[in-house]
Amino acid sequence: MTDGPRQRGSVPGAAESPKTGDGSGTSGVALKKEIGLLSACGIIVGNIIGSGIFVSPKGVLENSGSVGLALIIWVATGVITAVGALCYAELGVTIPKSGGDYSYVKDIFGGLAGFLRLWIAVLVIYPTNQAVVALTFANYVLQPLFPTCLSPEIGLRLLAALCLLLLTWVNCHSVRWATRVQDIFTIGKLLALGLIIIMGIVQIFRGRYYWLEPANAFETFQKCDVGMIALAFLQGSFAYGGWNFLNYVTEELVDPYRNLPRAIFISIPLVTFAYVAANIAYITAMSPRELLASNAVAVTFGEKLLGVMSWIMPISVALSTFGGVNGCLFTSSRLFFAGAREGHLPRLLAMIHVDRCTPIPALLVTCVSTLLMLCTSDIYTLINYVGFINYLFYGVTIAGQIVLRIKRPDMHRPIKVSLAWPVIYLLFWAFLLIFSLYSEPVVCSIGLAIMLTGVPVYFLGVYWENKPQCFNNSVDRLTYMGQKLCMVVYPAEESAEGKTSRGAEPEEERALNSGEL
Repeated sequence: MTDGPRQRGSVPGAAESPKTGDGSGTSGVALKKEIGLLSACGIIVGNIIGSGIFVSPKGVLENSGSVGLALIIWVATGVITAVGALCYAELGVTIPKSGGDYSYVKDIFGGLAGFLRLWIAVLVIYPTNQAVVALTFANYVLQPLFPTCLSPEIGLRLLAALCLLLLTWVNCHSVRWATRVQDIFTIGKLLALGLIIIMGIVQIFRGRYYWLEPANAFETFQKCDVGMIALAFLQGSFAYGGWNFLNYVTEELVDPYRNLPRAIFISIPLVTFAYVAANIAYITAMSPRELLASNAVAVTFGEKLLGVMSWIMPISVALSTFGGVNGCLFTSSRLFFAGAREGHLPRLLAMIHVDRCTPIPALLVTCVSTLLMLCTSDIYTLINYVGFINYLFYGVTIAGQIVLRIKRPDMHRPIKVSLAWPVIYLLFWAFLLIFSLYSEPVVCSIGLAIMLTGVPVYFLGVYWENKPQCFNNSVDRLTYMGQKLCMVVYPAEESAEGKTSRGAEPEEERALNSGEL
């Protein structure tokens, strides 16, 4: 960790501007604002729409018990997601810092709460999610080469690793390149969904809408109760995961006060429409039982309706997951960057390249942690354990919006939503959370235990200021070596007067920042 906390009790929304040790000038290097409205929409849509809607959108249908109720849950979950995104939009322009919910929780509830959010995300959530998406990409690329059997495990992991290394290089080279990749592959997956939706419309005009007629849509094919409906909502909520990722790159947005809420208002309804329309299309070609029996719904759909062109669907899934890996790398590396800048991770991770202005150390650590996850056989088990914690912090963050309204009523808020919206979201969130605890107490308890392992790490690595000088010197030397290898410096920050300033630096680090090598 770092040699001491930068902030132990921070003022919400206040950007810290530490002075250099020698009172010298500034590095003049900062994250570039290169993410426009289209790229912002691409980040949200690209991160929400992964492989799930193509591969296995059956969790909602399986637990809802009928086609009609499943479609209602898809719409309702989209509405709740939009409510949560609306609350995040207010927080994003009120506390305009990269890092998303980590930055908001830290500023509102203090360093320990923020660190625990960072800890569970850095340790498990993002590396495992990225590894799973990369493995899904590899599986669909190799599928045509092994049509009659499963792809070899070593081949899957090697191709997934190659995908990660390629996209890490792209992200290290240029923010513009990374956003262009995201834009292109987001458009690609929307075109694939558009093909599915168009085929569904054709099916409806051909009279293939038996399961959409009211009399049949609510015909139950299995017993359903409140617990099953709660599970269906939980599955739907996970399918919309990624809706908050734009808040991780707020500082790189062009005109964030306008583009952050605009991107949310465009993207969430678009994803909701795509999810509902795709599920309607699927049900025009397959019965509920056929859909539940399929391991890759879009592929089965393509085989039924596209004939010789059915190869389009596996390629669409592969392209979708490739864009998903890029989006995960881009946004999660900014979380590492934000955590390091606040003193919760090694200082080197907060530095950016002197020419390209990309957070290369944070990207490399993100890549390495994901590659390590590819070496373990327990990826899916880990996701089950910490999925509950991830959802827990969504609610904590939105509760922080209410706390901030009470503590800082006069704080400047370019967007100010009615408090009814966070209350609605929290009621829905509490319902799902309580049911999760009731239905899977062991899994949730293990997730909480993994999160709480961050408490001693916080007190030893962050809270403890007077560490031995030999330890501080070692950290400084490693930081300096990392700077030379990656050619990175600490970024300039905007002060209240509009000037830029740097953080306190060791002597060797200042020499590198000023070019005196």
